[in-house]
Amino acid sequence: MLKDAVESVINCMASGEGMSDIQRIQTEHRFKLVEFWNIEKGSKVLEIGCGQGDTTAVLAYIVGENGFVHGIDIGPPTYGSPISLGDSADFLLQSNLGKQLKMEFEIDILSPTVDFHENEFDYIVMSHCSWYLKSHEEFIAVLKKIKKWGKKLCFAEWDTRISSIEQYPHLLSILIQAQYESLKQNSESNIRTLFTPNDIKNICEASGWNIMNETSIFSPKLQDASWEVNKTLGDIDIELINIENIPSKLNGLIRSEVKMLEESITSNEIKPLSIFAFIAE
Repeated sequence: MLKDAVESVINCMASGEGMSDIQRIQTEHRFKLVEFWNIEKGSKVLEIGCGQGDTTAVLAYIVGENGFVHGIDIGPPTYGSPISLGDSADFLLQSNLGKQLKMEFEIDILSPTVDFHENEFDYIVMSHCSWYLKSHEEFIAVLKKIKKWGKKLCFAEWDTRISSIEQYPHLLSILIQAQYESLKQNSESNIRTLFTPNDIKNICEASGWNIMNETSIFSPKLQDASWEVNKTLGDIDIELINIENIPSKLNGLIRSEVKMLEESITSNEIKPLSIFAFIAE
């Protein structure tokens, strides 16, 4: 049954045509998340940070024809590679799932022009998008604003609490990126602010949300760990050169961490971090 569902969603994705093996792994993971969140058929869902629609498509499949998923993202439709957000959304909207979907880009949640009715949605979903935020303060502001829009918050982000040495390269690559990103005023990077599970729980509490159920989900086939390691090693020279007035001591620290990352991937298999997920009200 799950296999059929996964294949149905893949057929609706732009990446399903030339990168079906990659998309299958990503889609299987999203089904794990949605199963934990227990999102019901016929529900109305607001997804914040919908990106290219990996979670959006699974949500649309789960809510069915009588449900509705409204995905929004602050990024422009031209953002993303090898398939842009806009091209991916267009493909998904023209698929069998399109009739129960809406996707909008360049939407700033904190803009006064962005608003919804009180309890307009049964669920608000934030899946693998919190590290795109600029700061703890911005995260709190977002969670406070969206609280009146929906009854439940369904959340997922990488879990920084490693359980095996094979996850260490993924964590180290994230820490390296987070350090140099903290010196930037503007960025289009995947990792702009690193939030640990403890950070996230504190931010939820400060925003008025109460976590009702939490878990850690491990999807060992996810390719994200290798992607982040390769990005870190491939970008590090240009990233450090482009940061003005970086303290020499911090530059040296990051260079040392890069060496540690290089050493770690020669002796261990790379596995992704687990995912910290919860349901809040």
